[in-house]
Amino acid sequence: MNEKDNNIESSQCDMRLTVQRKIAIPDKIKIARYQKAPELGPRILFFSGGSALRSLSRLLKKYTYNSIHVITAFDSGGSSAVLRRAFKMLAIGDLRARLMDLADQSILGNPEIYDLFVYRFSKDADSATLAREFHDMVQGEHPLVQKVHHPMRRIIRNHLFWFQQRMPAFFDLRGASVGNLILTAGYLENRSHPDPVIYIFSRLIQAKGTVRPIINRYLHLVAELLDGSTVVGQHMITGKEVAPLQSKIKKIYLAADADHPEEISVSIRDKMRKLISDSELICYPMGSFYSSIVANILPRGVGAAIASNSVPKIYVPNTGYDPECVDMSVTEQVHKLVEYGCRDGVEIAPSDIVKFVVVDGQNGSYQGKMDKAGLKQMGIEVIDCRLISERTAPLIDEELLLPVLLSLT
Repeated sequence: MNEKDNNIESSQCDMRLTVQRKIAIPDKIKIARYQKAPELGPRILFFSGGSALRSLSRLLKKYTYNSIHVITAFDSGGSSAVLRRAFKMLAIGDLRARLMDLADQSILGNPEIYDLFVYRFSKDADSATLAREFHDMVQGEHPLVQKVHHPMRRIIRNHLFWFQQRMPAFFDLRGASVGNLILTAGYLENRSHPDPVIYIFSRLIQAKGTVRPIINRYLHLVAELLDGSTVVGQHMITGKEVAPLQSKIKKIYLAADADHPEEISVSIRDKMRKLISDSELICYPMGSFYSSIVANILPRGVGAAIASNSVPKIYVPNTGYDPECVDMSVTEQVHKLVEYGCRDGVEIAPSDIVKFVVVDGQNGSYQGKMDKAGLKQMGIEVIDCRLISERTAPLIDEELLLPVLLSLT
């Protein structure tokens, strides 16, 4: 291991947990083994959504090529919302971002692909200027496209042409992500199935992990609040694009129609059940609690698949204030994860959904008081160790969190 990794490890608490076996955190031998042979690294599954896990995902590539990223597909804000409305499709933006985070940047041509995929059209340009720039990309005359090596350049141009042919006249290119347009074209070309285009681009960029949406359908996230109001759309819940919620969320669910947001029951496919069942650690990481974490366990079958797997299940709560968690302590958040995870109608114990809660009691700022005794009665253990550094304060440092996760596999 290099000097930086040794520093990372030494900054962690040297504690031991009594589970089925003694586990050292950090387990320096295990971490060194994973770094030496990441192709044999653990299948850590993350239920995640937006940007909170991006830095950790980039670091994760050094230790395992087998991580699994289950992404929410209900983002209704930003450029994803424009694509969702135009094509009645799942949100593609977070899938694209996670693929690029996991891309092998050492492969010839991948940095150029990354630059193109993360490029966004100007928010201030007029429609004619944007149309000309997009036309240049389709023709292969745009500098970012010209830098991409063959055969990827031809594949990208074909996808951009496909999108251009199907782009509605009213489609607004302002702020659009080129990567989102390319993946959307592949989605449409494959009869509205995201798996083929995700698979193809994962192979082409040599993504060091698996990325999948929790569900493939065009659905909407709906929250019922304690004040009796109903909020429709993920972007209305996060507190990022509109004013934060003023009332506590009573219930959250999925709906097929935003204008008539009635709760529907949807189930995950067998492929998703297998991904969950075959994982070696399940993590509910930091991020927007309801729209990124809970949204992933709403579909039927998720809770049962989690419960059927005896691996460690870890919740990493946010430090600081989460606009989605109005008046919610960490203990209440754990109860909510258990509540939604136990909805499949089978006998599931709380510790079948969440086994460990990882916090930094010394440096972190958490909402409400944590009832460690109450959690222990549920079979849930609290791991209190350093997660926050001067570099990232008040947020969690991925270089401190990752050794904890790797040690628990």
